[in-house]
Order: sequence, then structure tokens, then C-alpha cells
Amino acid sequence: MIVFGTKGYLYTLAMITLVCGRCGNPAAHSLKKRVTKFSLFFIPLFPISTKYVTQCTFCGAAQQLSKEQADQLLASAQQPQQQYGQPAVHDHQHPTA
Repeated sequence: MIVFGTKGYLYTLAMITLVCGRCGNPAAHSLKKRVTKFSLFFIPLFPISTKYVTQCTFCGAAQQLSKEQADQLLASAQQPQQQYGQPAVHDHQHPTA
């Protein structure tokens, strides 16, 4: 008897603040990656499909993304953001009198 099937894995890649397309609120969205793997005797062997989705934490609306869109959102989430009220850092020095 051979036992085979699929198993799904869900990974949260980032939390990103976006304006929701459904409710219109600027809210945190979770960027998730769902990988479905083929398994043999309950051992996951290789991925069958990979899907990316964002989900609004305010209203729960989900939107499927392409891999390129997910990579762009992930790259923008990993860039350091300037906080309001803090001065920007410059590489040049100011002369003192």
C-alpha cells in the first residue's frame, strides 16, 4: 500500500501598511506564501504550487499576487523607513564657525 497526498504550508513573509482596496482603510496587511507539497508516506518531497496573497487585518479581504508583485512588496517592506519628526541623515559635513 502506497500512501501519498499533498500538504499545505503557510508562511507569513511580512506585515506591510497598505490602503485596502475593499474597505479603503490604511491598515496592516499580512503578506503570505502558501506552498503545496507532494508527500509520500507523510514525507513532503517537492512543491506542486506556490501562491502569494495579502490579507487586510482590518476587514479580512484577501488579494492574490504574482511572485513579482510579492517580491516588490517584500523588498519595500525591508527598506528602512524614515520616521516622522526625525531629521534625515546626510553624508556631508556642515562647517562649524
